Amino acid sequence: MSRSYNDELQYLDKIDKNCWRIKKGFVPNMQVEGVFYVNESLEKLMFEELRNACKGGGFGGFLPAMKQIGNVAALPGIVHRSIGLPDCHSGYGFAIGNMAAFDMKDPHSPTGCPVYLWLVSSESIQTPLTFYTFRYVTASFCTQHPIMTCYRDLEEALEMGVDWSLREGYAWAEDKEHCEEYGRMLQADPNKVSSKAKKRGLPQLGTLGAGNHYAEIQVVDEIYNDYAAKKMGIDHKGQVCVMIHSGSRGLGHQVATDALVAMEKAMKRDKIQVNDRQLACARIFSEEGQDYLKGMAAAGNYAWVNRSSMTFLTRQAFAKVFTTTPDDLDMHVIYDVSHNIAKVEEHMVDGKQKTLLLHRKGSTRAFPPHHPLIPVDYQLTGQPVLIGGTMGTCSYVLTGTEQGMTETFGTTCHGAGRALSRAKSRRNIDFQDVLDKLADQGIAIRVASPKLVMEEAPESYKNVCDVVNTCHDAGISKKAIKLRPIAVIKG
Repeated sequence: MSRSYNDELQYLDKIDKNCWRIKKGFVPNMQVEGVFYVNESLEKLMFEELRNACKGGGFGGFLPAMKQIGNVAALPGIVHRSIGLPDCHSGYGFAIGNMAAFDMKDPHSPTGCPVYLWLVSSESIQTPLTFYTFRYVTASFCTQHPIMTCYRDLEEALEMGVDWSLREGYAWAEDKEHCEEYGRMLQADPNKVSSKAKKRGLPQLGTLGAGNHYAEIQVVDEIYNDYAAKKMGIDHKGQVCVMIHSGSRGLGHQVATDALVAMEKAMKRDKIQVNDRQLACARIFSEEGQDYLKGMAAAGNYAWVNRSSMTFLTRQAFAKVFTTTPDDLDMHVIYDVSHNIAKVEEHMVDGKQKTLLLHRKGSTRAFPPHHPLIPVDYQLTGQPVLIGGTMGTCSYVLTGTEQGMTETFGTTCHGAGRALSRAKSRRNIDFQDVLDKLADQGIAIRVASPKLVMEEAPESYKNVCDVVNTCHDAGISKKAIKLRPIAVIKG
């Protein structure tokens, strides 16, 4: 039975200026409470979404994010609470910007794209740079100059991750040290990836893809933490960086699609009840659960190979424009972070160490200083976290904190988070207006389709500064560097 907006508010408590609690009863069968992090501006968007849903509206046909956070809190085996980050918005079943942890020892626990940043030692940017970077990391170039040409290479890449790129000469040895999981998930099994997924993945390796995926040439605009910035190789404003947001492309999408079919059957067999059928799942140690985790890990390895391939291609683009070598430009990787992934991690829950399966949907790992799983370079600063803005707006580099480890299982936001659905953006935003505004800011742009410009316009997203500042003020991550775009490339 539906409730009025005022009735829904009875289940919501404000903990502090940056955090709200979702009490049990907000949706049926909640095992734990939910929380979501927002500041005053973001709070209005979250509550407006709920109010519209109570009136019969919605966001792209999905439930409001608060309801989705609550539905995740109703999944069997969940521990502590279901957490919404400041960029949270409605998604398919799981809200985008929602994370949850499940006890690996609970027999009922279920299971259901990343960012890359590197530094360039150059202070000048020329127009051809945008052209060549666009040319090298979009599909047409890789069709003519494929990174890999046979399924044997693909099988090895699915198993080896960035180690394959190292062997084939597409990555530097130091790149691996600055990748989450060192660029390879060991449980990956290429045999758990369907032939259809592999067929989609082979020609797409080394390409950005569409949607919110991008490559940006950026300059350092602000430095908030000098020590952390210097550890990343950044010591002054104006330094040039490249940020790439892309993942496992059609291969990863197909892995998820295949798993949904298997999990729907498993749910009927094992009598698993969920509030929303979009939250299809299987028990972790069931055949379907294990097959999915192994296939997803292989897709994760593909994503690392994809980004390392684009790193190779972008290094070549810069070298061509500046008539030098990538080595001379010192184009070293700062960090590679993942999102939209589930991983087994050790965390403290109620004073006890537990092995958990962490689902980070549209959210990012943010481990604190001294954590054994982050590189030696960042042991004293905490893990770098890359937060992409929108076309024409700033991006950030954050660092993980101990408070975040305690409150959010070492998790923070991933990006700005959508404020308008893609369909609404296409209806309300003019393609040429967006291009004119970018030109007024001195930002070069190359885009494969006008539709992408409208869908990814800054007006389609929340204010990334609000999102980042909320995480900073809440203490779950801390600002280190602000980056300003000078060239945007959409695949």
